[in-house]
Amino acid sequence: MFLRLWRKGTGMFLCGLAIFSHLTSPAQDADQTGVTVFRMLTTNLFGSGVRICQAEAVDTGEEDFEVNPTNVGAPNNVFTYYSSLGSSSLYPNSVGSNAYHPERVAEFLYGTVSPGPAPAGIATNVAHVDVIDANYFGTAKIEQPAPVNMNDAIVNQSYAYFSLTVAQQQELDSFFDNYSAVSGALLIGSVGAGGSPTSPGTAYDCIAVAAYDTNGANSSIGPTVDNGRCKPDITAPDGNTSFAIPQVSGAAAVLIQAGGRGDGGSFTNGSTNMLTLKALLLNGAVKPLGWTNGTKTPLDARYGAGMLNLYNSYRELTGGRHTNNVNTTVTAGGAHPPNAALTNTASALSGWDFNTNTSSAVNDSINHYYFNVTNGSANATFLSAATLVWNRHNNPAYYGTGTSIGINNLRLYLYNAANSNLVTCSTSAVDNVQHLYLPQLAPGRYDLQVWKAGGSYVTAAEPYALAFTFVTSPALRQTRAGTNVILAWPAYPAGYSVQAANGLSPVATGWSTLTLPAPAATNLTNYVTLNPTNKVQFFRLTSPNF
Repeated sequence: MFLRLWRKGTGMFLCGLAIFSHLTSPAQDADQTGVTVFRMLTTNLFGSGVRICQAEAVDTGEEDFEVNPTNVGAPNNVFTYYSSLGSSSLYPNSVGSNAYHPERVAEFLYGTVSPGPAPAGIATNVAHVDVIDANYFGTAKIEQPAPVNMNDAIVNQSYAYFSLTVAQQQELDSFFDNYSAVSGALLIGSVGAGGSPTSPGTAYDCIAVAAYDTNGANSSIGPTVDNGRCKPDITAPDGNTSFAIPQVSGAAAVLIQAGGRGDGGSFTNGSTNMLTLKALLLNGAVKPLGWTNGTKTPLDARYGAGMLNLYNSYRELTGGRHTNNVNTTVTAGGAHPPNAALTNTASALSGWDFNTNTSSAVNDSINHYYFNVTNGSANATFLSAATLVWNRHNNPAYYGTGTSIGINNLRLYLYNAANSNLVTCSTSAVDNVQHLYLPQLAPGRYDLQVWKAGGSYVTAAEPYALAFTFVTSPALRQTRAGTNVILAWPAYPAGYSVQAANGLSPVATGWSTLTLPAPAATNLTNYVTLNPTNKVQFFRLTSPNF
């Protein structure tokens, strides 16, 4: 759903509604986003206890933003509806009416009614849903010197603005970022449809979602027009962003519940912080065919960090919190090699941290994370990824001035600790996300560095979240069970699949999953069972290309 913005004074008027058809099934989406394997290998994680705000745009002259609980299989008592006409916890009510678009969004986020064999929603047991007219959300909650907190952990924004000037985009970004800073909520919104990314997805602290499907979605492609930032942040499967966004929101809700019940360790305030959630979601994303990034461009212009994968993000959450092994300071702009004498090492190769880095007027500050990356085999290779996120700060003094506060300058470096050689880095000066991805890292001892600039900065101390993984590249194993053949491979990292062929020449015979039964999962392992009637002889494990 996409809208056109007009301004009159400080008001916000949204109209020009356009809704596009959904091109994939919920079951297909669940397979691509790691939800299917997540359900096989976890228990009782459906977003319980989490409050969600669902901001919905309305068509011209109609307050058609509401969700009919019956139509999405949700209890009546979990909803509150807000518009300029008032609020109500009843349905039906006098403050609005229901429509197709909000109910489709609800289906993917928390609904239990689905045309497929499984519930459509990822977070089917959320505690409360505030459904609010997006126009009213903007004028009464967002566009204020002191944003009005809805007290929801996640704000799902399945709408976008058309035809913004750079100044309008920047002003809107400031409003959304200020709301995020004040409320602590994770904002998840559209990157737009075609052209350059637009608000709300262009807000620094918002997770901007692009849509992907095999029919070719038309999501906007980065960078942002204001200062060349990387947007989108992440991709989810669908024909348009309206229904891709709630899949990311649902995954975030499930991670909040998991963190809150201790799946990520005892530091639950850190594991459920919006920064940690964003880092985990981006770091767990699977790279589609053609994904690329660079030292100055941490995310891909089309896919962001890649395709949402809930299971990957959850496994990194369960790796637990691992704080930096040491902090060092250097003269601003100076070299910051590893300390070869330091023997402290992170106790896990997948996990996260919620921490603070503090620099000074004369010194850069570096938090070092040391890893012994090995599985005992000299020939092993490791898929490695690390994501660093931090927020833009709230400053009410900028309200209505047309200018905005900046961000602190943080960077992410990976060094070989044995020889002090720089392996890779992410050093964008305009983004508040840094991302590293190496599909084949050799075993060794590595120093992952979170660097903060000294000298000129917005604040001396900067809270940040870091998600990381160094996982052995998966391999396909074959065993027998009676007369059956079992093909097995690790469930983590997710996103890999088995293909089969009748010959070793893919050009002549083709590789496909069509001749194989659907995989199952148990004990952290995927497997496919082949009975004696299956005549396929050759198999391979493939990385995803969707």
